Amino acid sequence: MAQPQSRGRRVRALLRSLATGFANVYTRNLKFRIGFTVFMAILVLGLLSLWAPPGFESWYSYPKDRPPSPQSIDLLLGTTTHGRSVFWMLSRGVLNSLIISFITALVASHVGLFIGMAAGMKGGIVDKALMLITDTFVVIPQLPLLIVLAMLLKGMLTMPLLGLLISITSWPWPARQVRAIVLSLRERDFVTVAQLSGMGTGRIILSEIMPHLLGWHLINATNTVLYAIGSEAGLAVLGLSILDKDTLGTIIYWALSYSAIYRGIWWWIVPPVVILIVLFTSLYLISVGYTEYLNPRLRYQR
Repeated sequence: MAQPQSRGRRVRALLRSLATGFANVYTRNLKFRIGFTVFMAILVLGLLSLWAPPGFESWYSYPKDRPPSPQSIDLLLGTTTHGRSVFWMLSRGVLNSLIISFITALVASHVGLFIGMAAGMKGGIVDKALMLITDTFVVIPQLPLLIVLAMLLKGMLTMPLLGLLISITSWPWPARQVRAIVLSLRERDFVTVAQLSGMGTGRIILSEIMPHLLGWHLINATNTVLYAIGSEAGLAVLGLSILDKDTLGTIIYWALSYSAIYRGIWWWIVPPVVILIVLFTSLYLISVGYTEYLNPRLRYQR
């Protein structure tokens, strides 16, 4: 019984440490505070779609090409040529784009983390083999590869599959960066002492290496979310995303397909573009703010 209780104490201590770290960076860094607050507001907008009226995805549920009106939340941002509420489309589009990007971040950042740690700690033939695979993906142009894969899988794409697809081009650079960090850390005295004390490689990674990688890993996951949202939007504008699902990219695609700009239906295309810009800015501020917090020289700057 002692071992499960000890593991439970370590988990609770880790959770308390994470909560304390978040509270510190939120209160001490203005950029992080602004970015996180804006991101949470966008997330709330996406979650509102869970309470959208029934049938909001159906065409001609509302009068078509209706300009924004404060009469109801359904017409707050107007309607499209399809007779759909732009507000509810935008809300669901935000949620779906975040789901795709979170899947990408969950897969790509952790694949890069594990491959980089294995290459850095093992060295030798393992390092050479893993870096050969990594470098192969690094030199392949990312956007053309995504376009080709999306074209091959067109008609079969789902949100999880699209997230995995974008992950293919997202993991190599994190892997190289983690490897460089681990190569530096494994030469430090505290790692040598751990090895001489008989600790195994796995325990050294978890107890000695991982604490130094967690901050970088969170920043990389944030950047991966940003990259995934932009990649999905780019594929959607080219007509290669999941066009029957609302995402920020597919909303722009349909607005362009129906010449919303030239017909003066600005309320169809402006909201998703504005949300994309604000979302990119918030994620950038979160990443920069947390980076500054991790740097002792910049930690107390506001």
